[in-house]
Amino acid sequence: MNIAIRLAYDGTAYHGWQRQKSETTVQQTLENAVSRLYKRDIPVIGCGRTDAGVHAERYCANFRAEGGIPLDRLPLALNALLPQDISVFAAAEVEEDFHAVFSCLRKEYTYRVYNSNVRDPFLNGRALFYPEKTDLGAMRLAAERFKGTHDFAAVRSVGTNVKTTVRTVYDFEISRSGDMFGFRICANGFLYNMARAMVGTVLYAGIGKLRPEDITDILDSRDRRLAGPTVPPHGLYMTGVWYRGKAEVLFPPAEAAGKAGGEIS
Repeated sequence: MNIAIRLAYDGTAYHGWQRQKSETTVQQTLENAVSRLYKRDIPVIGCGRTDAGVHAERYCANFRAEGGIPLDRLPLALNALLPQDISVFAAAEVEEDFHAVFSCLRKEYTYRVYNSNVRDPFLNGRALFYPEKTDLGAMRLAAERFKGTHDFAAVRSVGTNVKTTVRTVYDFEISRSGDMFGFRICANGFLYNMARAMVGTVLYAGIGKLRPEDITDILDSRDRRLAGPTVPPHGLYMTGVWYRGKAEVLFPPAEAAGKAGGEIS
Protein backbone atom coordinates (compact mmCIF):
# COMPACT_ATOMS: atom_id res chain seq x y z
CA MET A 1 0.00 0.00 0.00
CA ASN A 2 1.27 3.47 -0.90
CA ILE A 3 0.54 5.78 2.03
CA ALA A 4 0.79 9.57 2.01
CA ILE A 5 0.86 11.59 5.22
CA ARG A 6 0.41 15.24 6.04
CA LEU A 7 2.81 16.55 8.66
CA ALA A 8 4.37 19.67 10.10
CA TYR A 9 7.65 20.26 11.88
CA ASP A 10 9.75 22.82 13.65
CA GLY A 11 13.11 22.54 11.92
CA THR A 12 15.20 24.19 14.65
CA ALA A 13 16.71 20.98 16.02
CA TYR A 14 17.25 19.31 12.64
CA HIS A 15 19.90 19.45 9.96
CA GLY A 16 17.24 19.70 7.27
CA TRP A 17 14.91 17.04 5.88
CA GLN A 18 17.28 14.64 4.15
CA ARG A 19 18.89 11.76 6.03
CA GLN A 20 22.61 12.26 6.73
CA LYS A 21 25.31 10.06 8.22
CA SER A 22 26.20 12.15 11.26
CA GLU A 23 23.40 14.71 11.72
CA THR A 24 19.85 14.42 13.04
CA THR A 25 17.31 15.09 10.28
CA VAL A 26 13.54 15.08 9.93
CA GLN A 27 13.58 12.22 7.43
CA GLN A 28 15.69 10.03 9.70
CA THR A 29 13.47 10.77 12.69
CA LEU A 30 10.28 10.03 10.76
CA GLU A 31 11.70 6.87 9.16
CA ASN A 32 12.71 5.59 12.59
CA ALA A 33 9.14 6.05 13.83
CA VAL A 34 7.56 4.43 10.76
CA SER A 35 9.99 1.52 10.89
CA ARG A 36 9.33 0.93 14.60
CA LEU A 37 5.59 0.97 13.98
CA TYR A 38 5.72 -1.57 11.13
CA LYS A 39 8.63 -3.53 12.63
CA ARG A 40 10.79 -3.34 9.51
CA ASP A 41 12.95 -0.74 7.74
CA ILE A 42 10.75 1.52 5.63
CA PRO A 43 12.13 4.45 3.58
CA VAL A 44 10.08 7.65 3.59
CA ILE A 45 9.99 10.09 0.64
CA GLY A 46 9.53 13.79 1.44
CA CYS A 47 8.17 16.47 -0.88
CA GLY A 48 11.15 18.80 -0.44
CA ARG A 49 14.70 18.92 0.85
CA THR A 50 14.31 21.72 3.38
CA ASP A 51 17.60 23.05 4.78
CA ALA A 52 18.82 23.03 8.37
CA GLY A 53 16.60 25.25 10.50
CA VAL A 54 13.78 25.53 7.94
CA HIS A 55 10.26 24.76 9.18
CA ALA A 56 7.20 23.21 7.54
CA GLU A 57 3.56 23.97 8.32
CA ARG A 58 2.30 21.80 5.45
CA TYR A 59 4.46 18.93 4.25
CA CYS A 60 3.77 15.70 2.37
CA ALA A 61 5.63 12.41 2.64
CA ASN A 62 4.86 8.93 1.40
CA PHE A 63 5.98 5.38 2.10
CA ARG A 64 4.96 1.82 1.29
CA ALA A 65 3.76 -0.48 4.03
CA GLU A 66 1.33 -3.28 4.71
CA GLY A 67 -0.19 -3.93 8.08
CA GLY A 68 -3.24 -3.85 10.26
CA ILE A 69 -3.00 -0.20 11.33
CA PRO A 70 -6.12 1.70 10.18
CA LEU A 71 -5.15 4.87 8.35
CA ASP A 72 -7.35 7.01 10.57
CA ARG A 73 -5.30 5.82 13.56
CA LEU A 74 -1.92 6.03 11.88
CA PRO A 75 -1.26 9.71 12.81
CA LEU A 76 -1.81 9.03 16.52
CA ALA A 77 0.35 5.91 16.37
CA LEU A 78 3.21 7.79 14.70
CA ASN A 79 2.91 10.83 16.96
CA ALA A 80 3.36 8.57 19.97
CA LEU A 81 6.80 7.67 18.57
CA LEU A 82 7.81 11.13 17.33
CA PRO A 83 9.33 14.06 19.25
CA GLN A 84 7.12 17.04 20.01
CA ASP A 85 8.56 19.14 17.17
CA ILE A 86 7.15 16.80 14.47
CA SER A 87 3.43 16.08 14.12
CA VAL A 88 1.50 13.90 11.66
CA PHE A 89 -2.04 15.18 11.07
CA ALA A 90 -3.55 12.78 8.54
CA ALA A 91 -2.84 9.76 6.34
CA ALA A 92 -4.41 8.38 3.18
CA GLU A 93 -3.89 5.58 0.68
CA VAL A 94 -2.78 7.09 -2.63
CA GLU A 95 -2.16 5.85 -6.15
CA GLU A 96 0.60 3.29 -6.69
CA ASP A 97 2.58 5.76 -8.78
CA PHE A 98 2.21 8.63 -6.31
CA HIS A 99 5.53 10.21 -5.33
CA ALA A 100 5.70 13.08 -2.83
CA VAL A 101 8.24 14.95 -5.01
CA PHE A 102 7.34 14.11 -8.59
CA SER A 103 3.56 14.22 -8.09
CA CYS A 104 3.70 17.70 -6.53
CA LEU A 105 2.27 20.37 -8.85
CA ARG A 106 3.24 23.46 -6.89
CA LYS A 107 4.95 24.40 -3.66
CA GLU A 108 4.67 27.45 -1.49
CA TYR A 109 7.19 28.89 0.94
CA THR A 110 6.61 31.79 3.30
CA TYR A 111 9.47 33.77 4.81
CA ARG A 112 8.76 35.77 7.98
CA VAL A 113 10.60 38.96 8.84
CA TYR A 114 10.21 40.85 12.10
CA ASN A 115 10.82 44.48 11.07
CA SER A 116 11.29 46.36 14.32
CA ASN A 117 14.08 48.23 16.08
CA VAL A 118 13.76 45.93 19.12
CA ARG A 119 14.02 42.16 18.80
CA ASP A 120 11.28 39.90 20.17
CA PRO A 121 12.78 36.98 22.15
CA PHE A 122 9.70 34.85 21.45
CA LEU A 123 10.43 35.02 17.71
CA ASN A 124 14.00 33.78 18.05
CA GLY A 125 14.40 30.94 15.56
CA ARG A 126 10.97 31.70 14.07
CA ALA A 127 11.47 34.91 12.09
CA LEU A 128 14.34 37.08 10.85
CA PHE A 129 14.90 40.14 13.04
CA TYR A 130 15.43 42.98 10.56
CA PRO A 131 15.68 46.41 12.20
CA GLU A 132 16.32 48.50 9.06
CA LYS A 133 13.55 50.78 7.80
CA THR A 134 11.94 49.20 4.73
CA ASP A 135 9.73 50.47 1.91
CA LEU A 136 6.85 48.00 1.48
CA GLY A 137 5.84 49.53 -1.86
CA ALA A 138 9.31 49.09 -3.33
CA MET A 139 9.48 45.51 -2.10
CA ARG A 140 6.14 44.67 -3.68
CA LEU A 141 7.26 46.16 -7.00
CA ALA A 142 10.45 44.10 -6.83
CA ALA A 143 8.50 40.94 -6.01
CA GLU A 144 6.32 41.45 -9.10
CA ARG A 145 9.44 41.23 -11.28
CA PHE A 146 10.06 37.67 -10.13
CA LYS A 147 6.67 36.41 -11.29
CA GLY A 148 6.51 34.32 -14.44
CA THR A 149 8.83 31.83 -16.11
CA HIS A 150 12.50 32.84 -15.85
CA ASP A 151 15.97 31.46 -15.48
CA PHE A 152 16.55 31.82 -11.73
CA ALA A 153 20.29 31.08 -11.72
CA ALA A 154 20.97 34.54 -10.26
CA VAL A 155 19.10 33.62 -7.07
CA ARG A 156 20.43 30.11 -6.68
CA SER A 157 23.21 28.95 -4.38
CA VAL A 158 25.55 26.23 -5.57
CA GLY A 159 24.05 22.95 -4.42
CA THR A 160 22.45 19.94 -6.05
CA ASN A 161 22.81 19.49 -9.79
CA VAL A 162 19.67 20.23 -11.81
CA LYS A 163 18.90 19.86 -15.50
CA THR A 164 17.65 23.43 -15.79
CA THR A 165 17.50 26.55 -13.64
CA VAL A 166 14.26 27.69 -15.31
CA ARG A 167 11.26 27.79 -12.98
CA THR A 168 7.81 29.38 -12.97
CA VAL A 169 6.84 31.63 -10.06
CA TYR A 170 3.05 31.88 -9.93
CA ASP A 171 2.87 34.33 -7.07
CA PHE A 172 5.10 36.42 -4.84
CA GLU A 173 3.10 38.38 -2.29
CA ILE A 174 4.26 40.44 0.67
CA SER A 175 1.87 41.02 3.56
CA ARG A 176 2.32 43.00 6.73
CA SER A 177 0.70 42.64 10.14
CA GLY A 178 2.13 45.06 12.65
CA ASP A 179 5.90 44.60 12.57
CA MET A 180 5.73 41.18 10.89
CA PHE A 181 6.23 40.76 7.15
CA GLY A 182 5.26 37.59 5.32
CA PHE A 183 6.96 36.92 1.97
CA ARG A 184 4.91 34.18 0.27
CA ILE A 185 6.27 32.56 -2.89
CA CYS A 186 4.37 29.94 -4.90
CA ALA A 187 6.21 28.16 -7.76
CA ASN A 188 6.33 24.92 -9.70
CA GLY A 189 9.68 24.20 -8.05
CA PHE A 190 12.55 25.83 -6.20
CA LEU A 191 16.30 25.78 -6.74
CA TYR A 192 18.71 25.46 -3.83
CA ASN A 193 18.24 28.53 -1.58
CA MET A 194 16.13 30.19 -4.29
CA ALA A 195 13.33 31.39 -1.97
CA ARG A 196 15.77 32.77 0.59
CA ALA A 197 17.79 34.59 -2.08
CA MET A 198 14.62 36.06 -3.59
CA VAL A 199 13.61 37.42 -0.19
CA GLY A 200 17.10 38.83 0.40
CA THR A 201 16.98 40.57 -2.98
CA VAL A 202 13.53 42.05 -2.31
CA LEU A 203 14.71 43.27 1.10
CA TYR A 204 17.59 45.04 -0.65
CA ALA A 205 15.01 46.82 -2.80
CA GLY A 206 13.17 47.74 0.38
CA ILE A 207 16.20 49.50 1.87
CA GLY A 208 17.27 51.16 -1.40
CA LYS A 209 20.28 49.00 -2.26
CA LEU A 210 18.50 47.88 -5.45
CA ARG A 211 15.75 49.39 -7.57
CA PRO A 212 12.71 47.20 -8.25
CA GLU A 213 13.37 47.47 -12.00
CA ASP A 214 16.87 46.03 -11.46
CA ILE A 215 15.36 42.59 -10.82
CA THR A 216 14.78 41.92 -14.53
CA ASP A 217 18.42 42.66 -15.39
CA ILE A 218 19.64 40.57 -12.46
CA LEU A 219 17.64 37.56 -13.65
CA ASP A 220 18.83 38.05 -17.23
CA SER A 221 22.46 38.18 -16.04
CA ARG A 222 22.28 34.78 -14.29
CA ASP A 223 24.97 36.25 -11.99
CA ARG A 224 24.45 35.41 -8.32
CA ARG A 225 26.74 38.28 -7.27
CA LEU A 226 24.29 40.90 -8.52
CA ALA A 227 21.35 39.77 -6.39
CA GLY A 228 20.77 40.29 -2.70
CA PRO A 229 21.95 38.02 0.12
CA THR A 230 20.56 34.63 1.06
CA VAL A 231 18.61 35.30 4.25
CA PRO A 232 18.99 32.88 7.19
CA PRO A 233 16.96 29.66 7.21
CA HIS A 234 15.05 30.11 10.47
CA GLY A 235 12.49 32.50 8.93
CA LEU A 236 11.48 30.08 6.17
CA TYR A 237 8.41 27.83 6.28
CA MET A 238 6.97 25.42 3.72
CA THR A 239 3.34 26.49 3.82
CA GLY A 240 1.67 24.82 0.84
CA VAL A 241 1.80 21.85 -1.54
CA TRP A 242 -0.62 20.99 -4.35
CA TYR A 243 -1.55 17.52 -5.63
CA ARG A 244 -4.20 15.89 -7.77
CA GLY A 245 -5.86 12.56 -7.13
CA LYS A 246 -6.27 10.86 -3.79
CA ALA A 247 -3.75 13.12 -2.05
CA GLU A 248 -6.25 15.98 -2.34
CA VAL A 249 -7.90 14.49 0.74
CA LEU A 250 -4.81 15.58 2.68
CA PHE A 251 -4.25 18.87 0.85
CA PRO A 252 -7.65 19.97 -0.50
CA PRO A 253 -7.59 22.62 -3.25
CA ALA A 254 -10.09 24.74 -1.33
CA GLU A 255 -7.48 25.15 1.37
CA ALA A 256 -5.30 26.92 -1.19
CA ALA A 257 -8.02 29.25 -2.46
CA GLY A 258 -6.51 32.59 -3.34
CA LYS A 259 -3.01 31.38 -2.56
CA ALA A 260 -1.89 29.68 -5.74
CA GLY A 261 -2.30 32.54 -8.17
CA GLY A 262 -5.21 30.93 -10.02
CA GLU A 263 -6.35 27.50 -11.04
CA ILE A 264 -3.87 24.69 -11.45
CA SER A 265 -3.62 23.84 -15.11
